[in-house]
Amino acid sequence: MGRNVGRRTKIVATIGPASSSPAALRELIDAGMDVARVGLAHGTPEEHAAVIRRIREAAVERSVAVLADLPGPKVRTGAFPEEGAELRQGETVKVVAGDGPSTAAQLEVDFPGALDALTEGCTVGLGDGTIVLRVEDCGSGGATALVVRGGVVRGRPGLQLPSQNLAVSVPTDADLRLLDSCLGEGVDMVAMSFVRNAEEVCAVVDAAGSDPPMVLAKVETAEAVEELDAILSVADGVMVARGDLGIRLPLEDVPHVQKHIIRTSIAAGRPVITATQMLESMVTSATPTRAEVSDVANAVFDGTDAVMLSGETAIGVDPPGVVRTMARVVERAEQEAHYTQWGAKLGKLQRQSQVSTPMRITDAVSHAAWQAAATVEAAAIVCCSRTGGSARAIARFRPIAPVLTVSPTSRTVRQLSLTWGVESFLGTPHDTTDEIVWYAIETLVKQGVLAAGDVVVILAGDPDDPDPATDVLRVVRVR
Repeated sequence: MGRNVGRRTKIVATIGPASSSPAALRELIDAGMDVARVGLAHGTPEEHAAVIRRIREAAVERSVAVLADLPGPKVRTGAFPEEGAELRQGETVKVVAGDGPSTAAQLEVDFPGALDALTEGCTVGLGDGTIVLRVEDCGSGGATALVVRGGVVRGRPGLQLPSQNLAVSVPTDADLRLLDSCLGEGVDMVAMSFVRNAEEVCAVVDAAGSDPPMVLAKVETAEAVEELDAILSVADGVMVARGDLGIRLPLEDVPHVQKHIIRTSIAAGRPVITATQMLESMVTSATPTRAEVSDVANAVFDGTDAVMLSGETAIGVDPPGVVRTMARVVERAEQEAHYTQWGAKLGKLQRQSQVSTPMRITDAVSHAAWQAAATVEAAAIVCCSRTGGSARAIARFRPIAPVLTVSPTSRTVRQLSLTWGVESFLGTPHDTTDEIVWYAIETLVKQGVLAAGDVVVILAGDPDDPDPATDVLRVVRVR
């Protein structure tokens, strides 16, 4: 029998005041949330821990991963009045050092070295880059900036400064403290903000200890785009953070950079999230704009593993409705996506960076599995995986057959919630490859996703191999 293939592009939803209650979290999960993102820029570690625990308690019937987002060197302004302040296009605003309130005439910034990063002619963004300023003059008392694109600001919005001029690296000391608290809650993934090179990613990997969560690099600086291959060689995945990219790069370059990041990440076998303002109008509206729907669909056509909702679910008027809308748009786009052509092109590509022998073996065997599944019209591709590596390797080819993964590790099952087209199930550990394969099939038959007569392609490896690789490929008829 053919396995019914549902939505394959995953949905990441940000948890905030509008969606952090137990009832709201259950609604988000029912609506289709695959990964819950917890932003650590606001609130205390104790509050973050409470939210993570509520997510775990709500996700009793479906695997949902928890992504903790480290803020990095987040530069924020002083608080604006509760009713907000309007920065009008063409007017000027003063940017000064201080910890007082901000107004439409003056932005107070208390981040060390922030004003030193400003130079005449540089571009500065507020929030997600909705408001854009251009520095006209720098002096000892602060800087004067022209409002290039205006709008209303509230709260304490982030200030996006030229990253190459900001004398601070990531992870910050605050990031490492937040990371330590997240490790205690067993988060599945950690995202790094304002990454510029592979060494910064390695610093978080090292700090995460012997059993680290997945470490995702947010690509939001020009330096990260330049160093993408090196970053992908050490990160477990990336996020296309288009808000900051749109400030630090020419706006017209962002769609093309997005496509480049997605293509390169998939070829490297790393999951990639497309983020920022995907259904932004649904923060306050019941329906998205036509342009937003096209944006989401194009991210699917690009091949992204996941699409992300930010304020739409954190502070929006109807978080579950936004997720349901996103799911409908994604499913419709997948009907038009040319995944067969994608896989054929990818089969000719080599990973950009040098990889280990086990990874080369896994790449070769997963490529063969993709071809075999197409030849025999397999009901499914079954990955027996402790770490999820074989599932991510086969998912690179965007196969027509569903990818079913059986893992003895619950964290792996949750982490694969981020990878395109992968549905994961918890199995039990076994001592031999034969046992692993046959018990995986038995697990999937008991779950009702495979039945007698199905032809499946199976990927596995030797559980005792000290240098593990996916080196077993079988085509099996389910008895």
